[in-house]
Amino acid sequence: MSANDAPPPSETRDVYLDVEPVELYKILKFESLVHSGGEAKVVIDEGLVYVNGEQETRRRRKIRHNDVIEFENVLLNVIFDSDVA
Repeated sequence: MSANDAPPPSETRDVYLDVEPVELYKILKFESLVHSGGEAKVVIDEGLVYVNGEQETRRRRKIRHNDVIEFENVLLNVIFDSDVA
């Protein structure tokens, strides 16, 4: 199933980063979409996470400004802002 076949996200959030890039699994953990870094790695390995509309299986995928992450009907819009701390 592709991201295009999935139902629309039920929640959209902006994620502000003060450094970039950040590894994908860390964002899932910090945004409380999973309970641990280990769980984040499992859901990525299983192909349940999409970045910019494409299935992503690289745990350490570097996430940057304007990337969009989708997992379990939650859409995360990544925004780099060096003033966030």
